Amino acid sequence: MHLLAAISAALLLAGSDVSGMPVDQTRHKAARQDVGPGKFTSHLQWGPCDPSIVVDPTLSCTFYNVPLDYQDDTVGTGRLALIKANATGDRLGTMFFNPGGPGVSGLEALGSASSLLLNYTGGQYDIVSWDPRGVGSLTIPGDVFCFDNTTDYETFWNGTIELTGIEMTGNFTDQGDIDRLLAQAPVMQSKYDELGQRCLNHSEGQTLPYVGTAATARDLVALADAIEGPGSPVNYWGISYGTLLGSWFINMFPERVGHVILDGVVDPVAFSQTEAALGWEQELMDIDKVYTAFYTGCALAGPQGCAIASAGQSPSEVNGDIQALLQQAHDVFVKNASVPVTSGLIRSGMRPTMYFPSGWANYVNSTYPSLFAQVQQESAGLTANSLASRIARSSLAKRSEVPMVSYGAQAILCGDSIDSQNMTMEDLFQNIITTSRNVSAMFSAAWPTVPYYCSTWPVRAVERYQGPFNKTFANPILVIGNTLDPATPFVGAKHVADLLGDQAALVRLNTFGHTTEAAPSQCIANIVRNYVANGTLPADDNTVCEADPDFEVFQGVNVASILAALPSGNGTSV
Repeated sequence: MHLLAAISAALLLAGSDVSGMPVDQTRHKAARQDVGPGKFTSHLQWGPCDPSIVVDPTLSCTFYNVPLDYQDDTVGTGRLALIKANATGDRLGTMFFNPGGPGVSGLEALGSASSLLLNYTGGQYDIVSWDPRGVGSLTIPGDVFCFDNTTDYETFWNGTIELTGIEMTGNFTDQGDIDRLLAQAPVMQSKYDELGQRCLNHSEGQTLPYVGTAATARDLVALADAIEGPGSPVNYWGISYGTLLGSWFINMFPERVGHVILDGVVDPVAFSQTEAALGWEQELMDIDKVYTAFYTGCALAGPQGCAIASAGQSPSEVNGDIQALLQQAHDVFVKNASVPVTSGLIRSGMRPTMYFPSGWANYVNSTYPSLFAQVQQESAGLTANSLASRIARSSLAKRSEVPMVSYGAQAILCGDSIDSQNMTMEDLFQNIITTSRNVSAMFSAAWPTVPYYCSTWPVRAVERYQGPFNKTFANPILVIGNTLDPATPFVGAKHVADLLGDQAALVRLNTFGHTTEAAPSQCIANIVRNYVANGTLPADDNTVCEADPDFEVFQGVNVASILAALPSGNGTSV
């Protein structure tokens, strides 16, 4: 099972503290008089994992105590839930792993993908991950809840785009679509303002300033001290948002850098300078190109491998059929806003599918047909009691159908983000419209999206690292990006590598999808194994790895065949 497929299963940017008083901005600097972790930590005693979270009996788990605030021990103590996969060969040390998100459980990710990570590291490292602050039910502070139950949640958001998604067609030029969205601006402004207060007033509200990534970077170093010894080199593999943790760690603690892999890179400089909601459009710059790869692969597979395609259809014709379904769902919603499957929900459900090419065949052959059937029923005015309706609704997995909605991802991302620049909801909606026209017609309007909460999020973390991002490290690092990544474009990896010069080697995986786990590559595996075994890195930043030819995205269709069929100028040359 590919790592990010496992992560996707686990998932189903006015400084103020909780009292509303301004935060002392000097506390955002990395150089601080820190509380030593020793008085907070307990001896690590590894044992069986909670079977409701981790089913692999070969893995072991434990807890580790940390200060909530490394500068002020009077704030209190937190607890991290850890998981470990033991090295299978001659042990060289510990490789810490963060699966990104933010908000993805390290316990669940490693629980699903330990064999893959052990293989990539040659079995020479114990692999240790953890649920960071703001994540899961075992770490304290863990999941962030702002509602008491699902009824409270559904009542609060009833009649808003939070539950239905944004309805639009084409590249958001229809005036009716624009008017309907902008008409929601006042109510959504009020709702998001109120949501922030709800989160503050809920049971986890007092710990919101302490779930940021700078604190997690300090937790990482404390874990290395406890497991490998004080002052030991820290080996770390971070993917997606885990690369922001990686960038902060290596620059906050440059003398502790061991073997560090940044895979699918969030640009830390851009993050430190741009409000999260505006920065999101830069993350989408290649997602429509990945979508082009999706429907191109479907056309190449034909009806025997892709249920969307008809015999002999071109890629543009397959895309035309998808757009026709979105148009149909849109038109039905305009007539009847109570329908369960909307074009907005279809887009929102399809967007994360673009991350994982290994799941594309299942989407087109299982999820999409059920959605198609439901939209036809809605269009005919039929009731929503059929099996197809129930399948469609469950496959969309509305947030309102989740037993308890955690806002941990928002707490982390928004806590890390720069101070609010007073962006209003109407400003945000106008930016979505502009981004739909200029960046991603297919996915810019996907709602809700985590960065959109940050302008109204009431708290920033007590510590945020905001640079510089080119310190001198104890050891060079490995930076990896994909040719076409729907969430972390290759330009982010290149910018980090360029900033670091000879302190980093840049490798490009010539595929589509999110991070190196989008497609298996023996070339990538060999580079990682050599790096973690003896520190060997490619000699320059021009290394390009191909996906393994036997990895089929659709039946009989591999990555190379899809890339070869993409229209010229689709970004395949970087």
